[in-house]
Amino acid sequence: MNTPIKSIQPLHSPWKTQDPFIFCAYHNDEFPGGNDEMGPNVSLAGRSIGQDFAGKDGWNMYHGTRIPGFPGHPHSGFETVTIVNKGMVDHSDSLGAAGRFGDGDVQWLTAGRGVQHCEMFPLLNRDKNPFELFQIWLNLPGKSKKASPHYKMLWSEDVPVINVKDDNGKSIELKLVAGDYGKHKALAPTPDSWAADPDNEVIIWTLKLEPNASMSIPVSNKEVNRTLFFYNGDSFKINSEVVESNKLVELDASMETTIENGAAEGYFLLLQGRPMNEPVMQHGPFVANDRAGLQNIFKDFQETQFGGWPWPSMENVHDRDKGRFAIFPDGTEVVK
Repeated sequence: MNTPIKSIQPLHSPWKTQDPFIFCAYHNDEFPGGNDEMGPNVSLAGRSIGQDFAGKDGWNMYHGTRIPGFPGHPHSGFETVTIVNKGMVDHSDSLGAAGRFGDGDVQWLTAGRGVQHCEMFPLLNRDKNPFELFQIWLNLPGKSKKASPHYKMLWSEDVPVINVKDDNGKSIELKLVAGDYGKHKALAPTPDSWAADPDNEVIIWTLKLEPNASMSIPVSNKEVNRTLFFYNGDSFKINSEVVESNKLVELDASMETTIENGAAEGYFLLLQGRPMNEPVMQHGPFVANDRAGLQNIFKDFQETQFGGWPWPSMENVHDRDKGRFAIFPDGTEVVK
């Protein structure tokens, strides 16, 4: 029997991706109420502060010491696409840019030749702070690895969210972060992104399917890599083959693919793109095409710190009463 399924694999953190993607992290925390500093209003005893990923009590501090999150750290040679479904993220970077985004917003950051940034998760509510985030690392081709860093916000009010019914009246919600769906087009990515060229057929979608809903994923070119992540639900079928929860499915993009959800609401992430087919040499947050490229990144960072750190703390957060906003390197400010 012909099937679009190439492989089915368990979901392990971080999630396995295919070229042109490098990495995908999923964070789902039930944070407690926040204290006056916007950190947890409960004891941090028993946690490996600075390296807290154990999920104690349903949440993590990650690399934060007072406030959950990821203090200042460098990136070079790729892009981060950060989708925040619940909660808030406070961004600060070495270019002097800053922001607070969440509750459906997406940040698209081209690290290019190098940038430092911190991503802290301020606990703004006094009672509880549910939090859900995807961070997707999209590679940059060799010609763009030294591009100027670029930071763009895709605000929730502007990101296309498509609600449709299947033939049986069941609901499907599709959030279009990158790519097209029928007549719907995502917002433009950053200018140096692999996703900026429509010939690369980059897709980043999140999907929510009502129980027993079904939908088809449009056919693409055979050389395109396509991965479907099933991160919350019971089970679903792809062309009648059952897939259990917490699985990733690598698909043949050239074959018609129908998703039939099971008895519980189903949540999916779809990543697709034409592969770059370039060598990838990675050391943590630095990505190059070869060892010499990595050595150049190390040298640049040692000499320049990618612009230094203009903020009072590597765990910088903004005032509690700030809403969603973005300040860009040229000083332009957007307030939502």
